Amino acid sequence: MKVALAQIASPDPETPAHRLERVRQMLAAFSADADLIVLPELWRVGYSHFDSYQAAAEDLDGATVQVLQAIARDRTCYVHAGSIIEHTDGGKLRNTAVLIDPEGRITHHYSKIHVFGYQSLETELLQPGQQIQVADTAFGPIGATTCYDLRFPGLWTELVQAGAEIVIVPAAWPKSRLAHWRLLTSARAVDNQVVVIACNAVGTHNGVEFGGHSRIVDPWGEVLAEAGDSEGITLAELDPAVVARTRAEFPVLGDRLDDYSFLNMRKVLS
Repeated sequence: MKVALAQIASPDPETPAHRLERVRQMLAAFSADADLIVLPELWRVGYSHFDSYQAAAEDLDGATVQVLQAIARDRTCYVHAGSIIEHTDGGKLRNTAVLIDPEGRITHHYSKIHVFGYQSLETELLQPGQQIQVADTAFGPIGATTCYDLRFPGLWTELVQAGAEIVIVPAAWPKSRLAHWRLLTSARAVDNQVVVIACNAVGTHNGVEFGGHSRIVDPWGEVLAEAGDSEGITLAELDPAVVARTRAEFPVLGDRLDDYSFLNMRKVLS
């Protein structure tokens, strides 16, 4: 399985419409074969451009997804669109990730459950998602989380119980916490015995510098690929069967309890 991680910058002077066309050209011109192309979180609007969220919101069949559906069909590959600002019923907005199959069909979508409030307006502007989904693909069951979701292991446990073997993580992770990015992408791969495919934003927008270093981590914690901190496409190859082999060889997931509420809790007195 060949995976292309497309790190995208969202500079302040560039309009979302211009960025969409620029990224379309970048992906169309990418000469290497890929089975899956992955983009970052909210790359079209730029994560920190909070004042533009409302104007940039679109439906799942809006311009961003349509452009990437054409790329998927033309290249006969899966495309993970990163995420978009999605219109929902009642005028609410969500941060929604979309996976498109080689025939241009939406095969998976996920709205970010853990919206981010630290030095961010995401919690004020966006409604949290309410469900997870795992899609059957040619390369096995694929799920998704988005950026901040990396910090919540319980969500990942639910994904694994739903059958996920590969988890795609579009992100806009700041450079200031790059060490956490590396730590958490590796930890979630190891503690859930999944392949983590994580694509991060780069560049500076609205005063925030994003860290890049998109990466692919296998269930043993081996980093199969890691990009740098500039815009571009990183191609890597992985064997999806590594998940089944790892789980058979080291069956830790079978020892995980579904419910730990039986434990006796004692307060330690000082």
